Amino acid sequence: MRKKHSRMQNQYCTFSYFYLKIKVRKEGNTMEYQTLNNGLKMPIVGFGVFRVPDKKECEESVYQAIKAGYRLIDTAEAYGNEKEVGKGIQLSGIDRKELFIVTKVNFKSYENTRETVLNSLKNLQVDYLDMVLLHWPFGNYYQAWKELEKLYEEGLIKAIGVSNFEPDQLVDLISFNKVKPAINQIETHLYCQRHKHHEWEDKYDVAHMAYAPLGQGKANEMFQEEKVVELSQKYHKTPAQILLRYNVQNGVIVIPKSIHEDRIQENINIFDFKLTEQEMNDLKALDHQQAMIGNPEDPSMVEMAMTW
Repeated sequence: MRKKHSRMQNQYCTFSYFYLKIKVRKEGNTMEYQTLNNGLKMPIVGFGVFRVPDKKECEESVYQAIKAGYRLIDTAEAYGNEKEVGKGIQLSGIDRKELFIVTKVNFKSYENTRETVLNSLKNLQVDYLDMVLLHWPFGNYYQAWKELEKLYEEGLIKAIGVSNFEPDQLVDLISFNKVKPAINQIETHLYCQRHKHHEWEDKYDVAHMAYAPLGQGKANEMFQEEKVVELSQKYHKTPAQILLRYNVQNGVIVIPKSIHEDRIQENINIFDFKLTEQEMNDLKALDHQQAMIGNPEDPSMVEMAMTW
């Protein structure tokens, strides 16, 4: 149920979105959390920094995100901006305990997982990490996972997980190791909803985390889908907010990325409305069931990844 406000004239602003004029509700940042399989609580909306290579831009966007209320920050060794994320965190002045920091070990570093994690701690200027993921199911990820287990047992990492793992790879990893992944972070958005993946993750108590929840610029037509536009007008939210809310109501952790302050604020303000069951089903019907970014089962994609 949406909160009632006494001063209605301050409750909305007009927002242009892909040529649409939408009256947008301003409030809506009361964070929800998901409890992971080891008892750790994780914010369900976070801030991503993929493809923010400009150092000052990255630092400033992380600072603005924390200022806007984000407490989950997601980066990776391969992004090349851990230092800037760390500087943005320091600039914010926030207590470290209030943040949930996620980074990832690149598959080319799996033979040196411990050194990579220790370097991430240094880059991010922290003495522990809330979550470390294996970025891709390539290379010697079994050896890398064994090392993450040790770091987890030592307390340097609060939870460990994987990214871009298919259900069969996930089941295999769980079956032959001590610590179960807390997260599987995979491409998930309106056109790639991953319901089958989610079913397997639920079966093994692995949380589903979405990267590119807004399509990473590869499918902007999703914002103009008739049903999405209809819902944005009904709830006085932007199409992006509707799509993020859809994922969140499906129990998916999302990490939208932006370098623009208004969009940063917009993406986290999705907790003052709820889609109906019928609306959820209408959006589910728009699934194309096709990954556009990260598909480790595509040999050509894997071949290209070896050049990264």
